[in-house]
Amino acid sequence: QVQLVESGGGLVQPGGSLRLSCAASGRTFSSYAVGWFRQAPGKEREFVANINRRGSGTNYADSVKGRFTISRDNAKNTVYLQMNSLKPEDTAVYYCAVGVTITFSSGYDFWGQGTQVTVSS
Repeated sequence: QVQLVESGGGLVQPGGSLRLSCAASGRTFSSYAVGWFRQAPGKEREFVANINRRGSGTNYADSVKGRFTISRDNAKNTVYLQMNSLKPEDTAVYYCAVGVTITFSSGYDFWGQGTQVTVSS
């Protein structure tokens, strides 16, 4: 079992930045790939980014490519999502998830509770 806790969400103006954190406890964190997802009101959950176990490979949704950066620190059991140039359409609840064998949007075994990101002036 892996427990995931997201933090770092909040209210930010368009063009601003936030850094989300996903802290893991339980089984060996470095055994898992990690993904970030988001869900806006009335919309389906969508893939944002993922990172492999060693942090050497990443993938991004086209909508965030060039603005968001995913990274991890296995010594701290934490994954980060640096979000720059935020837009109102980035407003959503952001979730992290882990899995041993993942694709872009499937194969995730454990999920966090989410953190709200609101981009508004």
